[in-house]
Amino acid sequence: MPKRILVVDDSNLMRHCIVQCLSDAGHQVVGKARDGNEAVALYKQLRPDVVTMDVTMRGKDGISAARDILELNPEALIIFYTLLDSPNMEAQLQNIAIMKVIKKGDEEELLRTLAALD
Repeated sequence: MPKRILVVDDSNLMRHCIVQCLSDAGHQVVGKARDGNEAVALYKQLRPDVVTMDVTMRGKDGISAARDILELNPEALIIFYTLLDSPNMEAQLQNIAIMKVIKKGDEEELLRTLAALD
């Protein structure tokens, strides 16, 4: 079943690639954000089914934005789609209820994760 998705990444190229991948798979990208502040504002406005979130961004990072979104809606589905892979990040993520961490470039895993939400 297609999902309504908010894509959050500070790279224009990555946002474009993620949007293309999701759209090609039949999902509806309802919003795109460049940083955590935009992500929280768009989440409030759009109430997407799922958020794909980068971790490292200028301004408010993805972890802070995820915390803010989960305060708004504890049931929010957030998938971190990121290049960052460090023990520090894993420790920070243990304290927030995100759905999954997927390495950027693994579109198949991203699409499998979304398909499993049906």
